[in-house]
Amino acid sequence: MYHQLAVLGLVLLLTYLSQSSPYHLAVKLWRIIIYVFFREVKARGTYNIPKDNTPVIFVAGPHHNQFLDGLLLSSEVLRASNRKLSFLVAEKSMKRIFVGDMAKAMEAIPVKRAADDAKPGNGTIYMKSDQPSTHIYGIDTKFTTQLESKMSISLSSSLGGAHAEVATVISDTELVLQKEFNKEQSRKVLLSAGDANVDHAINYKVLPYIDQQNMYDSVYKRLEDGGCIGIFPEGGSHDKTDLLPLKAGVTIMALGAMSNNPNLKVKIVPVGLSYFHAHKFRSRAVIEFGTPREVSRDLVNLFNEGGLSKRKACGELLDTIYNGLKSVTVQAPDYETLMVIQAGRRLYSAPGQHPTLGQVVELNRRFISGYLEYKDEPKIKQLRNKVLKYNRRLQDLGIRDHQVDSATKSFWKAAGLLFYRMELLFVWGTLALPGALLHLPVFFTAKCISKKKAKEALAASTVKIKARDVVGTWKVLVSLTLLPMIYLFYIISATIITRKYGKLLGLSDEVINWTPLWTLCVLPFLGISALKFGEVGMDVYKSLPPLFLTLLPGKENELEKLKSKRIALSNELTDIIEEYGPKQIEHFEKKRVLSSHESQQKEPSTTGNNQTTMQWLDEMLFGWSATKKADENSNPSSRDDESSTGEENYETVGEAGDFDAVASFLEANANSNKL
Repeated sequence: MYHQLAVLGLVLLLTYLSQSSPYHLAVKLWRIIIYVFFREVKARGTYNIPKDNTPVIFVAGPHHNQFLDGLLLSSEVLRASNRKLSFLVAEKSMKRIFVGDMAKAMEAIPVKRAADDAKPGNGTIYMKSDQPSTHIYGIDTKFTTQLESKMSISLSSSLGGAHAEVATVISDTELVLQKEFNKEQSRKVLLSAGDANVDHAINYKVLPYIDQQNMYDSVYKRLEDGGCIGIFPEGGSHDKTDLLPLKAGVTIMALGAMSNNPNLKVKIVPVGLSYFHAHKFRSRAVIEFGTPREVSRDLVNLFNEGGLSKRKACGELLDTIYNGLKSVTVQAPDYETLMVIQAGRRLYSAPGQHPTLGQVVELNRRFISGYLEYKDEPKIKQLRNKVLKYNRRLQDLGIRDHQVDSATKSFWKAAGLLFYRMELLFVWGTLALPGALLHLPVFFTAKCISKKKAKEALAASTVKIKARDVVGTWKVLVSLTLLPMIYLFYIISATIITRKYGKLLGLSDEVINWTPLWTLCVLPFLGISALKFGEVGMDVYKSLPPLFLTLLPGKENELEKLKSKRIALSNELTDIIEEYGPKQIEHFEKKRVLSSHESQQKEPSTTGNNQTTMQWLDEMLFGWSATKKADENSNPSSRDDESSTGEENYETVGEAGDFDAVASFLEANANSNKL
């Protein structure tokens, strides 16, 4: 009977999937993968997505997670508005197995890139200091046969990856560029090669001229049909804390489409992507849709004039797009500033207070905006230094900011709580162990290959810091490749074992015959169990260090001082916000993310009478409460603090670190069972 139910379930699933269009089927499959990779995905501002057949260009940034960014955006747009979103994908990627098939199913528009057809140039090149910087000279080069007008030459990534368009080829050893190389480092190296009597001339590559008119025509057609286009105007993915300079291609798409069709009204929707450790498995993401911007007909008229007017129209629209992205993204000039901002945001939240993912992103954005405007004020400089010292002290002690409050318990309470959590850790670890062991080859291989690919990407890039933007993508791709192979191996192994030893184990013929199907059903269940139980177990495990620290002789006074310092910093920060907030934000009180009384440091209140037995026991034995969140979207999963550029040293798993993270899983399942 059970195997018949399993077969019926598979038939119903296949029937459901077969009724979907290729696009919907592809997005549904990727959505499953997305929600396995990410622990939580929070969408904000989906009401800003035009629901009718209005032509829309979604401009998203920062591009911190390579292929996953586009998949996440497509999934959320389809879920919120049931609209298809087509991305521009490199023609080279469209020819790859699986990736190309999925891109075609998702109605991607192919883009031919000159870099994909680059070839090594003959000989070496250099520049002369007494000649214009647009003149390039060669040694053993064949400019007349390898190059022509509109083609480009590029240098290696170690020289900044500079490239320039060829204007005129004079001879086999001399040519003139349309403009000088776009990287000062490259110009200096080429000049030094010329000054050194060309002993150190530079290698180069030849890039063909690509006519992108076919691509633009495809975009125009999609927009004229009332479709949606998705684009990352920064170009390639990266892991910097700020946006890269935007490319003008998106402006040509919008203005060109409206130029071709006077009745067309294109809207541009800025989309902000914020990740909490984007490169890590089971991380969190926030995707925010900004207010749609309608492309002005005046800019289209300016665009139609051509020449400098066309350039001006593109520039003005690009500024509008950039300002739109600024309103939905978290941008910091450097990593240290980002760490200070996030530390300040944590200090602004009182103990036991749990902002949602959306509130965390909004607070980070406001803190950065205010800091950049008032960073030269003496009060701000002084507070920054204090926060940096506080952060360093946390690192020295091996604890995180949200654990300071729980680390100052009495010896016996800390000992009891430690024993209690270690029991929980044993339970969750035991439940997660079978699935974790079975999937260990996939996890290990994916991690190793993703690290290798990150090194390769870093070596080939001039903008990446640690190339973490490619790690998540490669983890997913490797897992998708290995998982079917591993499952097939387990199914074959289980079938062989049951057929050989099934009778000795007392198994019936029915069980033996249906072993492949049962194994196929059990393996995903064990994988999901490993995910859910494992991540809750990790939450418990990461809450243990401050308890161990509390039990060490002589540390209690030190932790009390640290707690007092935190309270003082929090109150000082709150006073500064009360002073500068109204200057920075109009109608400050109405637009507050956290009310002023919520951000004041105070003792946690006890919960009401609606407590579970475990919560009541926790409160009575250990003196801490698992307070209920008012926001229905708030949960223990929404307490991570770091942005997509956050280091693992600052990773958090819960502001309170108490039983909330453990009980939430059981509570969620209990509620679902009631439904």
